[in-house]
Amino acid sequence: MQADEPAARQERLSFDRDELAMVMSHYDIGVIESIRPLLRGSRQAPKLVIRTPQESYLLKKRAPGRDQPQRVAFTHSLMVHLYEQGYPIPRLVGTRLDNNSMLQLDTSVYEMFTFVDGSRYLRDTKSARHAGIALGHMHRLLEQFTSPFSFPTGGYHDFPEFEKRLDATPAAVQAREPEVDMAALGARIDRLRSRFIDARDRATMLGYANFPSGIGHGDWHPGNVLFRGAAVAAVIDFDSARAEPCASDVANGILQFTMQIGTSRDPDNWPIGLELPLLRSFWAGYDDMCGAKVDGSVRAAIPWLIIEALIVESVLPISTTGSFGRIPGSAFLRIIDDQVEWVLAHADAINAGLERTS
Repeated sequence: MQADEPAARQERLSFDRDELAMVMSHYDIGVIESIRPLLRGSRQAPKLVIRTPQESYLLKKRAPGRDQPQRVAFTHSLMVHLYEQGYPIPRLVGTRLDNNSMLQLDTSVYEMFTFVDGSRYLRDTKSARHAGIALGHMHRLLEQFTSPFSFPTGGYHDFPEFEKRLDATPAAVQAREPEVDMAALGARIDRLRSRFIDARDRATMLGYANFPSGIGHGDWHPGNVLFRGAAVAAVIDFDSARAEPCASDVANGILQFTMQIGTSRDPDNWPIGLELPLLRSFWAGYDDMCGAKVDGSVRAAIPWLIIEALIVESVLPISTTGSFGRIPGSAFLRIIDDQVEWVLAHADAINAGLERTS
């Protein structure tokens, strides 16, 4: 589950000719054979695939709000650490004069990586297991990670602005959908508020503050994991990496890699629920690599963290734009409401799928 950030309704940004010429003058990658836009991810972060006879590269302009140099420097230090440990991520490409992984021009920040041409998540048990293995492997490699740059913190659990953003949601939806049934929308928002508070409190009472912590990816979903067949070819987009309990990364990964996906244009026809065989496979892979980080109380918190993630990750964009990507906010909130109720009804089955495998 993912959407463009608050600028979802804006056009996809791109590089202009003069900007690109100026940026490329700072890199030495040899003769360029072709340049094409990569129309994936944030619309506010334009990307180009640049091919040379020797290698292909990805040039990215950081989205506004995600271009603070301190934050970028932290992300790059993390990526260098993982790359040096042999973890499957693209290699950062330094600038020509000072080998800097971050290029700052005026108020913009650019970065270049080697391009990894992977395939999409197959949504089968083998791929789910490898996604869990890759997450656990990353958590293990980051146990001893240190950086001269400050760690971002926070996440969806007990999100500090949740009430404020939820309160702003009805007006944002109505601005996009003038004919929306405000009474029904208000009742749904009240129910989501109640479910969020209950899930937050349950996770807190289970000891969330004392769960094993470390640096996590922060956005572990199929769009950020590239595959070759069932195996993970590369993990990308560490822009949301932060320090928090590892259980948050695990719960979000379970949600993203096991939630049933609809193909209909009408969200009301989308299937509801998590695919439990995929959940068991994802968890088995993670447990094989990093299960010691997730004891019984942590596993018991997973359904409640999933509910928090479902609600927060949908409310944030909708409260600003009135929609989730191109899906009307009222329709998407109906889907999230149903998903939350499914997780509540199947919490025991979810926990059963998280039994230790070794």
